[in-house]
Amino acid sequence: MVTDVTMSKEGMDGENDVFDVIVIGGGPAGYVAAIKAAQLGGKAALIEKDTLGGTCLNRGCIPTKTYLKNAEIMEQIQQAVKRGIMIENPTVQIDMYKAAAYKNSVVTALTSGIEGLLETYGISMYKGVGKLLENREVLVDNRVLLKGKKIILATGSKPMELSRLKKEGIELLDSDKILDLKEVPKRLAIIGGGVIGVEMAMIYRAYGSKVTMIEMADAILPKMDKDISSTLLKVFKKKGIKVIASAQVEDIEKNEEGLILRLGEKGEVQADEVLVSVGRMADLDAVSHIPLELEAGRVWVNEYMETSVSGIYAPGDVNGRNMLAHAAFKMGEVAAENAMGHRVALNLNMVPSCVYTTPEIAAVGLTEEEARKKYDILIGKFFFGANGRALASGEKVGFVKVIADKAYGEILGVHILGPGATEIINEAAALMDMQITVYEASQIIHGHPTYSEAFMEACADCIGKSIHLPPKI
Repeated sequence: MVTDVTMSKEGMDGENDVFDVIVIGGGPAGYVAAIKAAQLGGKAALIEKDTLGGTCLNRGCIPTKTYLKNAEIMEQIQQAVKRGIMIENPTVQIDMYKAAAYKNSVVTALTSGIEGLLETYGISMYKGVGKLLENREVLVDNRVLLKGKKIILATGSKPMELSRLKKEGIELLDSDKILDLKEVPKRLAIIGGGVIGVEMAMIYRAYGSKVTMIEMADAILPKMDKDISSTLLKVFKKKGIKVIASAQVEDIEKNEEGLILRLGEKGEVQADEVLVSVGRMADLDAVSHIPLELEAGRVWVNEYMETSVSGIYAPGDVNGRNMLAHAAFKMGEVAAENAMGHRVALNLNMVPSCVYTTPEIAAVGLTEEEARKKYDILIGKFFFGANGRALASGEKVGFVKVIADKAYGEILGVHILGPGATEIINEAAALMDMQITVYEASQIIHGHPTYSEAFMEACADCIGKSIHLPPKI
């Protein structure tokens, strides 16, 4: 049961018992850490100021994927006639009130599930703002003082702002606020072409917005393999999403027609709503009283998820090492194991990255550019246009690209744009973690017809052995 500290008696209440682990933050890293500590026999407390599940469940992964599924369904309906499916009225529109209600029902089902799970493990839950004090004490809403043998700081992150663009009378959206829109904007400008930006572009273009994306780098998804970025740009153009790369918003003004974004030499963009999607920053509100070592505005941790202060651990977005929910899950587990007296190091080199555009994008390991700097490499590629299931499904755009070390055939990186990419990548990550080579991976029998056959074929292409590709010259 969650204890609402605002219901405590006047003055500061002190808990008599000392917890083995106190976790500040109930997001992916935090609630997993609390459960893991309980599984290891620890008495755990969890403090969350908002709703359990953190950004991922409430304002990130789950809500956006719910909206992206809507976008996918809308596109499929519009393309149904090509498959001989006749719909009398092919006009497709989104009801944002119903879409938001459905999204919220999904979120509520998951958050209540997490709360129930925590209760079954006997974890003490406190709703309020936790402040980390000296001697491993935590003050909740300035009213309840908890004492712990170890502390796990899992406060997550919050959207970065562009303070130079803030003006009175102009409200800019962030990745939280855009999920609460009750109307589809006619014109949506997105500042930032990273993962959140491209997913939102895909959602609101399908919903009916005219979308323009502005990116400072010379490509969207600039941290991903260049083949991925260039192919997604082509997809965006086909869908009517305008991308202005190598550009920066210098100023925003408001007039009777809406908002005007001034891009200097790149001209102007007119919009009704503007989404600022330029990344996330660590939420450090809970640590203002403790001199933890920071690195680029994030809490420094070692491979054991321990901070510069002994007995205090910081898994998840707050350390900035990998700001993905599935990485946070694992970091939370490792932090809890070490807090409970074990010695477990974490390697984050094989964490998959997933982008839920249509088609999907996923990657793990090194990009081609990164690999070339360190290795003599092999590259294998198989296009979904030659994959039976992709053709049958009408999803022939995309490819699987495998990068391997020429000396031993070790798989260094896998990059996928196409149907099922976010599922296929898990096979690639597992094989890479087990140090399976392209020679071995190309021999694994895959079900047919499946999208994942393309991964096997790309591995085989690295060594010139793909059955369904012409021989390499």
